[in-house]
Amino acid sequence: MCGIIGYIGERAAAPIILEGLGALEYRGYDSAGIAVLDEVGMPQLYKSAGKLSKLRSKLRNGLPDGNIGIGHTRWATHGGPTDFNAHPHTDGTGDILVVHNGILENYLELKQELVAKGCEFISQTDAECIPHLIESYMREGCSFEDAVRAAASRMEGANAVVVLSRKEPDKIISFKIGNAGGIVIGYGEDEMLLASDISALLPHVRDVAYLAVGEIATVTRDVVKYTRIDGASVKKKKARVSYEAMTATKGEYSHFMLKEIHEQPDAVLDTLRGRVQFDPPGITLPELAFTDEEIQKFNRAVIIGMGTSMHAGMVGRMWIESLAGMACEVDNSSEFRYRDAYMDENTLVISISQSGETADTLGAMEEAKLRGARQVTLCNYEGTQSTRIADAVLPIRAGLEISVAGTKTFVCSLVTLYALAGHLGVKRGLISRKRLKTIVQELAHLPEMIGQLISDQAQYERLALNYARRANFLFLGRGKNYPLAMEGALKLKEISYIHAEGYPAGEMKHGPISLIDRKMPVVALVPKDDLYEKMLGNVNEVKARRGSVIAVATEGDEHIGDKANDVIWVPQASANITPILNAIPMQLLAYYIAVERGCDVDMPRNLAKSVTVE
Repeated sequence: MCGIIGYIGERAAAPIILEGLGALEYRGYDSAGIAVLDEVGMPQLYKSAGKLSKLRSKLRNGLPDGNIGIGHTRWATHGGPTDFNAHPHTDGTGDILVVHNGILENYLELKQELVAKGCEFISQTDAECIPHLIESYMREGCSFEDAVRAAASRMEGANAVVVLSRKEPDKIISFKIGNAGGIVIGYGEDEMLLASDISALLPHVRDVAYLAVGEIATVTRDVVKYTRIDGASVKKKKARVSYEAMTATKGEYSHFMLKEIHEQPDAVLDTLRGRVQFDPPGITLPELAFTDEEIQKFNRAVIIGMGTSMHAGMVGRMWIESLAGMACEVDNSSEFRYRDAYMDENTLVISISQSGETADTLGAMEEAKLRGARQVTLCNYEGTQSTRIADAVLPIRAGLEISVAGTKTFVCSLVTLYALAGHLGVKRGLISRKRLKTIVQELAHLPEMIGQLISDQAQYERLALNYARRANFLFLGRGKNYPLAMEGALKLKEISYIHAEGYPAGEMKHGPISLIDRKMPVVALVPKDDLYEKMLGNVNEVKARRGSVIAVATEGDEHIGDKANDVIWVPQASANITPILNAIPMQLLAYYIAVERGCDVDMPRNLAKSVTVE
């Protein structure tokens, strides 16, 4: 969740580090800091609680000089958001400077040991143990690199760390242990950069490499040496960053979230490219590294994810059951990893993590690996931790997403899951040529239908004026649209801070109906499908209790307009495609209500783009 940036090269480090911290703001944070080594290797350290603007105000009289430095944006885990607790942290001598993402699980044990050796701590953080530990090994005669290696071997938990030493001011050392957030190394011209997210490296680099668990990178301005923590050499392949990933600007849009909603038609096209053939009709997933025989043997699928990713998985479950003919369950990663779930070599585990670095999902994947299950992961970034655990990787191809609230990553995850279910169904002989043609034809129209939904946004501004001051919302759906009700509620509370709940509509009489009155808006997903009449019954029940109904309904529905207070129209589509389309009204309704309430849409309080610690 914390943001990390490091620079070494010929240019002034401070402006590049501050620029990188700005690019990482979307991850969320409560304090920030920067450290630069000057020409004689003396550290210049500045840090502040609050937003990056407060750190910049401390630097208003001039940026620190030097060609090597590190920066950090922090979410508090140990100790509150204060100047002292902000990173970078140093040892008692000021020789070692550290920025850290993760949770040092054995910090109390290490801190007691270090205090006994005479180390004095000035913060409440677990991270301060790291520079003290490194310095203690250097005091015993270890080189800088060996001291970092020794410290890394003592640390427990999921941690990503970047270290400077004023005794060796020509290098930066970074390491990763456990399923912490990633560290990306960027290769420039006579310079190198490190960051927790590729967005902080742009536009300075085109080639990158990702640190894997248990690896250390020793970075100079010309070269990077990769080793394991035990000292064994590691060969690392570089990846080329696409130009598409470099367009991290809002352009004409007020917020990144709105920009990313508008990017969804193109993002869906990218998701489908090379996977869906329109003439002759076909669905193929060349990235899916399973033989036809292996696919036939799968007798069960398990989908895991967190938050928005789990909601996508809930829809995917129903597609896999109906299209692929496989028993399927979906579970929250943080629950799945700690229960004694039955899995074997005939179980297909499908993980969804847009960042590829979600700690609980990585933990669940490791557990599945230990139990012999086969795995495919859906991810937006290649080379991340989830892609190294899984047997096969299905990139969702959403492109760079800056806003904390996932929009196009959700829709692209849905489309990828639908393609996966179709591919499995074809391989398992359950989808006829006629049905396959229908599926492919509708996928061909999907970007256009999404574009239609995005084009009419004035209705959402009107709805926001009417409903933005309500304190509670209820979202109802059935079948494949029940997960969309949950996603709609999540989006609203994420960015507008309104309490909202998503329920299966059949559950309404089992509790939620007692909350409905004239102050309670109910968003009802009422597509023209097999469950339409039952949803109409739920709408009638809400109206009978004087609740306000915002219906998300199929174009041409002649009945819903007489029952609902407001209607958002969605193009006619099959029951399989409708939940993808219904994602757009959920996003736009939440967005315009948040804007009307004056909320920080792209960086909602207490949230981060990628949750890389438990």
